[in-house]
Amino acid sequence: MTVLGDGTAALHDTGPVPGPGGWPVTYEQVATGNLPVAEPPPTVPRLSAGLRLHGEYQGSGFTEPKYIARRGDGQVVQLSRLLYLVASSVDGVRDVEAIAHRVSARFGREVSGENIRFLVEKKLEPLGVTVPEGQEDDEVDAPRSDLLLALKGHRVIFDERRTTKIARSLSWLHRPVVVALVLAAVVAMDVWLFGFFGAIEPVLQVLDQPVLILVVFVLTVASLVFHEFGHASACRYGGARPGCIGCGLFLIWPSMYTDVTDVYRIGRAGRLRTDLGGVYFNIVFMLAMAGAYFATGAQFFLATVYLGHFEILEQLMPAVRLDGYYILGDLAGVPDLYGKIKPILLALVPGPRGDKARQEVAGLKKSARTIVATWVLTMVPLIIGELGYALWNLPRILTTMVRSLTEQLVGTGSAFVDGKIVEGLVGTIGSVMLLCPMAGVVYLSVKIGGRLVRAAKRTTEGRPALRLVVCALVLAGLTGLSYAWVSGVTPKPLPKQPPIAPILQPGVPTEAPPARQADTPDRSTGPGDPSAPASGAPGLPAGASDGPSPAESSREASASASPSASAPGATGGNASRSPVPSSGGTAADPVPSPSDGTGAPQPEPSPTPSESVPESPTPTPTPPPASDTPDPAPAAS
Repeated sequence: MTVLGDGTAALHDTGPVPGPGGWPVTYEQVATGNLPVAEPPPTVPRLSAGLRLHGEYQGSGFTEPKYIARRGDGQVVQLSRLLYLVASSVDGVRDVEAIAHRVSARFGREVSGENIRFLVEKKLEPLGVTVPEGQEDDEVDAPRSDLLLALKGHRVIFDERRTTKIARSLSWLHRPVVVALVLAAVVAMDVWLFGFFGAIEPVLQVLDQPVLILVVFVLTVASLVFHEFGHASACRYGGARPGCIGCGLFLIWPSMYTDVTDVYRIGRAGRLRTDLGGVYFNIVFMLAMAGAYFATGAQFFLATVYLGHFEILEQLMPAVRLDGYYILGDLAGVPDLYGKIKPILLALVPGPRGDKARQEVAGLKKSARTIVATWVLTMVPLIIGELGYALWNLPRILTTMVRSLTEQLVGTGSAFVDGKIVEGLVGTIGSVMLLCPMAGVVYLSVKIGGRLVRAAKRTTEGRPALRLVVCALVLAGLTGLSYAWVSGVTPKPLPKQPPIAPILQPGVPTEAPPARQADTPDRSTGPGDPSAPASGAPGLPAGASDGPSPAESSREASASASPSASAPGATGGNASRSPVPSSGGTAADPVPSPSDGTGAPQPEPSPTPSESVPESPTPTPTPPPASDTPDPAPAAS
């Protein structure tokens, strides 16, 4: 305080003094209450629960390096180098300023605290890598990729610790010398099985005995588990760390999986070894089954070997997310091939959208771009063709599915009611094998339909004229297709056939349905009447029959027995390439009179005493055997 000449006092700044919270304030600020507002504490980012940073994507097909992180919910995200450096510097202790100093030193360029705050809030939080500010727990609800053909409903069977032990104990099987011996052994086994022994004989023996079918089913499930051990052990052999082994639903079919995300940080050769590890262990399993056959003589082991070949072929198909898909993706250096379908197709369209898609495609190396473009341009027409083929054959598919499912469930229930437990269990397996493809077709159809509708709405948003055109085209297509279904232009349902594997379909008739006569025979004359026509049509002169001639009967019989001849495209089909069961149903064409297979008509049965037979003074001559009856026209093969 300073005393003036008139005796008054004046206040003046005495310098900063410690104030509330340690912030420097002046005396005037304290006296007037105009205190400075304290700045918020520095932000301390945190990683989301279960996040793993796997490092740089080795052997990538992108021009810029990509880094891989895996969230706790299993979603894999790709990060740029700067984002990966920021995420790897987040430990829950450092604030944005400390992270900025650390990232600047590693990135080689100056990065400020405000830059770090922006990257964390606008880039990493939307991806689910970091926790939003102010949230207490570390669980995040981040968006996931809506993959059409992804595995759903994951359930862990072997956790990471047990998987690591299993992989460590089996990794020696991936040594080059062992691999060469295994491949040589499987070649010798196949030459013996298919060239000398006969691979189909063990399968027929198994189909004849219900208990053996259950045994083969259990062995097939064991081969699936062993297949996953191959992926995990190959991952371990290559220097990566395998995760858990579990199961889920692929479309609607139960499938197994192995978490090998860590292979992205090893070289391309290691990833390909991991991709092929499952198929390689299928081969090892088949060799073990062949050894069990030589030790015991039980042929159901060879039936398991035979089925194992189909499992390998299925796994190597690159159309769906199985081993072949990931092998092709690792060859191209692109982890998600399906994610590149849209930009590859849009890059062919002129205009702004095409330019944006071409920029995204330009981020791929030339070799990767070639592989991905070839795959896309091959798969898209194939998928569209299969979808169109399934819609065209939809009536016959639904008819056959409902008919087969009804017979299967009724027959299996009857087996249990009659106390045939083994037959009932085998029939249950057959029911599951029939239900899963059906449910998969329905699920896939609903998903594809929903995606097409949403894509059409997004494309035509704000463009009413285009939306009207699209609706008109869709309506015209559905109208034409419905007319084809109703008018019978599309192929008719498959004729009912006896089951190929009767043991899987208990209660289903194993004989072909009885032949249906085209006309009602005249009972006024019997087969022994000398006036009976030689053509076998009672009451009608030769050449004047209103039913099919013997040659026509033979052709129709062959057509009803051969699915490929009953109607165009008789093999059926649907979007998921599920086989359409051939059992059950009614024939589309009139069924001819019985034939002995030579094209000659069979004699009518002898009349019963209750039937009226004209008296004859001479004995009724006995007709010659059916095989000696001359055929008036050559039978169609």
